[in-house]
Amino acid sequence: MRLLKKGTTLDFMGKRKLALVFSGAMLLVALGAILARGLHLGIDFTGGTLIEVAYAQDADIPAVRQVLEKGGFTGASVQQFGTPRDVLIRLPQLEEGKSKKISDDVFALLSKAVDGKVELRRVEFVGPQVGDELTEDGALAVLVALMAILIYVALRFEWRFALGSVIALVHDVIITVGLFALLQIEFDLPVLAAVLAVIGYSLNDTIVVYDRIRENFRKLRKGSPEEVINISLNQTLSRTLMTSFTTVLVLIALFFLGGEIIHGFAFALLVGVIVGTYSSIYVASTAALMLGVSKADLMPVQKEGVVNNMP
Repeated sequence: MRLLKKGTTLDFMGKRKLALVFSGAMLLVALGAILARGLHLGIDFTGGTLIEVAYAQDADIPAVRQVLEKGGFTGASVQQFGTPRDVLIRLPQLEEGKSKKISDDVFALLSKAVDGKVELRRVEFVGPQVGDELTEDGALAVLVALMAILIYVALRFEWRFALGSVIALVHDVIITVGLFALLQIEFDLPVLAAVLAVIGYSLNDTIVVYDRIRENFRKLRKGSPEEVINISLNQTLSRTLMTSFTTVLVLIALFFLGGEIIHGFAFALLVGVIVGTYSSIYVASTAALMLGVSKADLMPVQKEGVVNNMP
């Protein structure tokens, strides 16, 4: 077998059993958190009221929360939105019939607290039926994405690779969502969008690795499947790490500087990119190896009946 002349020569597949134990432990914790604690769903899914107000001066977020609690609006989420003077208030679903007057009551409380130096910008209502529909549509979107990926990878590569990629993506989604359940971070539509983006990012990394594995299976005449996969992972390691590192830098800046309103979205992407990088190296490749991928499975199909014409 032709060995790598330059670059890393790490034995990734030699540590695959340890990686399986680690992944299994993370999945158990994530599933346990989802089942035991559940997701802290935002008003996008549960229904509720969203109110945007603008103050004449920089808003005091703790003071706004205190005013709402004293007024009987417990469980309100108060966040800065855009500038320090803009505030976004999210209230959980109340009894039927109260949604129409809730914005007037909240605005009256806030206006009284600052002597009228506040402006009502926007009010949105999300009913419980709409929330249920969004929950179903969100779950369906994730399922359809995984099925489409399964078909795409099966057609482009081989069915073992298709199953391996879907296993890795399910692994990434469960761990990302499980962390939100464990920490009870609000799960809303932007977070769901981030989860779908994680699926695309992780798949891109997996496709790059699989493409190099297929190329090396066809090019290297000797070597076991484990050795060929190890060589392929080492060849793509620098690209994988550099892409993930630069993406993580952007997400860290987005998390700390993007404002509270975007924390959930940035956090989901940050976790997903880190877990997706790990899964493209260990989970996807290990799954393909355990499913029995071999050189014969990836060789080009020879067309029958082709005869060389002699002059």
